[in-house]
Formats: sequence, structure tokens, C-alpha cells
Amino acid sequence: MVQSIKTIDAHHHIWRLADLTWLNGPEVPRIFGPYGPIRRDYPIEEFRKDLESCDVVKSIYVQTNWPPDGELTEARWVQSVSDATGWPHACVAYADLSSPSLDALLDQLGAIPGVKGIRQQLHWHDNPQYRFASRPDVMNDAAWRQGMSKLADRGLVFELQVFAGQMKDGAALARAFPNVNFVLEHAGMLEDMTPAGWSAWRDGMKLLAAEPNVSTKLSGLGTFVHAYRSDVVSPIIRETVAMFGADRCMYGSNFPIEKLWTDYRSLYLTFREAIAHLSLTEQTAILHDTAARIYRI
Repeated sequence: MVQSIKTIDAHHHIWRLADLTWLNGPEVPRIFGPYGPIRRDYPIEEFRKDLESCDVVKSIYVQTNWPPDGELTEARWVQSVSDATGWPHACVAYADLSSPSLDALLDQLGAIPGVKGIRQQLHWHDNPQYRFASRPDVMNDAAWRQGMSKLADRGLVFELQVFAGQMKDGAALARAFPNVNFVLEHAGMLEDMTPAGWSAWRDGMKLLAAEPNVSTKLSGLGTFVHAYRSDVVSPIIRETVAMFGADRCMYGSNFPIEKLWTDYRSLYLTFREAIAHLSLTEQTAILHDTAARIYRI
């Protein structure tokens, strides 16, 4: 029996099938494998039902790559769901930081109460199935970094999604923008669990953890094994918390992606077991306080 602690789910998605081209079109290989069971609407009502008996009191929606130029429509739709139901409590929207129209978009997003941050997925990998960005070093472009400065001006969080090979550049980016809160997605996406892969991940994570404005989300930990197993997720969680400290780590479910291989309660209880060795104060930080502070909810 785990002790009841109020929890914030800092990473989930709700969606409408009609607005997501990657769900509407033919199924293509994805980082999380075959996704037929979630090629459908995932409304907030279903998400909240998934949360039953898991002590989750708030949640943060993360963008889902709507069709081009749909980022404002997406954020406004999420806000409409929040206005109608009270959930989710914050939104991380999409913006291309190199776009010439970035100022106008950020002004419009800034008028939406729930928008607290931006995600532009930068992860690049030798394996094309794991690749999202066009190249590994987008974050080093001068025009893109100029866009980052505009996030700092507006107090927006930036969700940093990179693989181990990009972490050195990610740490340099965080160092260059000390007034931006960076949230590393999915604890650095450890996809290579060989000794060499673990070593590269540890080296990169230590560089990121050395930057005080970088926190990390303990989410998406079943992505590369297509299962949420204690033997896989517990070592990642333990090492990440040891490097970053509990006050810079936060829980996230990555639902409904992880719904492909588990149910919410099983995921939540497995996560709780993985942090059970920590003090109550540390567990509370990971489950609630870190996310509440960073996303201001």
C-alpha cells in the first residue's frame, strides 16, 4: 500500500482524431511501435477515468503536433476543454522558434491563460524511426536561439526533448539562457540500454543536471521497450533523481501513448514503488511540488 500523496501528472495528451494527421493517415513506424489502439479520440473524460484511485489532482497537457499552422488552434482547443471541465490545468503549446512570425504567435499564445510553456521537439537519432528534427543541432542556429530569447522575455518554460548525443548542446543551450526554465523530456530518453548506452546517457545527464535551470520529467519510460516494467523504469528513475535531486524531477504518465502497453493505475503504482526509498518530502516534490512550481499551477 503506497501512502496517499496529491499528484500532478506533468505530461499527458488529449486529442481529437480529426486534428492529428499522424493518427488520421496510414499507420507508419513510430518510436512507440504500432499504435492502432489509440488511433481514436482520447477525450478528457476518458483520461480522468483512467486516473481514478491514483491521487492525481492536476495535469499538464503537452502539444501533439497538429497539422501545420494549427498550434494556436490546438492551444485554444485545450483551453476550451479546461474551461468546460477544469482539466487540464496547464498547456505546453507548440512553436517553431526559428519562425519569422514567432512574436505574433507567442503574443497570441500568451493571451491563453493555461499556456505555460513551449515544446519544439529537437530529438534526432541515427535510427530514422527515432528521429524527429531534421538534424541534431537545430538548437545551435542563431535564428532559433533568437527565438529562445523571446521565451525568456515571456517567462515561458521550454520542454527540451533530446537524446544522449545531443545533451552536451542542450546543456550549453541552458547555460546560454539562464532565465529560461528547461524541462528535459522523458528523463533523456534512454533508448540504448547496453553498457555503452547507459554510459553515454549518464554523461549527458550529468551535464544537464549541472545547469540549475534544467529540471526533468520522469515520463515516457516505457517507450523503447513497449512496456512499463519495474526492472526498466526503476534504475532510470533512481539515477535521474540522484543526479537532479527530487526538487528538479517530476512525474508524468505520457498517456495515452503508454496506454498501448499498460493501464494508468499499474503505471502509477510501478512509479510509486520506484520512488518508495525516498523521503516523504522527496516523493511529494516529484509527485506534486516540482511541477506545481515550474508550471505555476
